[in-house]
Amino acid sequence: MKNRITAVGAALCLILTLPGCASLLERSYSSSAPHVDRPTVAEDPSVLRAENYRELVSAVLYLVSQGAEGGTIQLHDYAGAVEADLTAACAEVATEDPLGAYCVDYIKHEYIRVVSDYQATLNIRYRRTQEQVRSMVKVTGTGAIRTELQEALSRFSEETVLRVAYFSEDEGSIQALVRQAYYDTPAAALGLPGVEIALYPDSGRERVVEILLTYPESAEELRRKSEILSARVKELARELQGLEERGVAEAAVPTAQYSPQGNTPYAVLVEGMANPEGMALAYALLCQEGGLSCEVVEGSLNGEPRFFNQVTFSDGSAAYVDLMGDSPSLTEEREMADRGYLWPGTPGGEGPEEGPKTRHILGETE
Repeated sequence: MKNRITAVGAALCLILTLPGCASLLERSYSSSAPHVDRPTVAEDPSVLRAENYRELVSAVLYLVSQGAEGGTIQLHDYAGAVEADLTAACAEVATEDPLGAYCVDYIKHEYIRVVSDYQATLNIRYRRTQEQVRSMVKVTGTGAIRTELQEALSRFSEETVLRVAYFSEDEGSIQALVRQAYYDTPAAALGLPGVEIALYPDSGRERVVEILLTYPESAEELRRKSEILSARVKELARELQGLEERGVAEAAVPTAQYSPQGNTPYAVLVEGMANPEGMALAYALLCQEGGLSCEVVEGSLNGEPRFFNQVTFSDGSAAYVDLMGDSPSLTEEREMADRGYLWPGTPGGEGPEEGPKTRHILGETE
């Protein structure tokens, strides 16, 4: 029988699903790259075997999960239209399966009749390296995504790829998680990176999320600054030793002059320049070094975006402080709201903006 050849491009969009293949996928892209069980094999151990469409999809997916550039599948007593099923199976793996949609460029196939069976030969081209595939991390839920992003930002990684189960986000929500992770990691907040996000496939409850990060400086320079900042924080934190929690909150206030460029802890603590964003990050970092729970809050003040801090004490009580506000003291939630502050969880909470050109410490104004 004359060979038949079909090319499947990654841009092809189908609406097929892959029930029964989740276990293959789960073990093919984790960061530890465990072994994936092989589908049924023919008499020749190098040849996979399929008797129906679902087994055919599993065989194609197995080859992709192994990073194989080609392979042979024996269609034994096959129940289905060989040409149509080969085309559909290759397309399903290349465009609708998360792993295939992420790493496959195209799949070509050809087949021949061998006695009563068919033998299909596949050629697979990839647009991702096996190193990229192996570095993929499996996560479930928003919290896990945020944790992985914090770790990536701490390493100044330029790329992180996540296999997300029960995916309910979109590009905008992933962008927001990157921003949150940045402000949750003040020790590595040396310049908010630009973010590019790609989702594979275009829809589905399980997807691969590729996040590319572009930093304002090279990774080498950021690591250098990180080391200097770490040493400076440890030096300043000596003054916090032995203090009670509220004593830490009152003593951990950085000293700096206002500058529009002072938007990082490095700028505040090493260079002496601060704006509300940098001051909030530096204060959170010093409090954390002193053993006090402190977070950067992106909110608003009288409708204008604003950065400030939330300090949480061991008894569960919390207080807020805007170190570059008019009253930079530990303040209860109700009083903050009365002054016109809003933050996530309250209607109208927004992002940061530069503050007034004055520097405040708790109880004083300069």
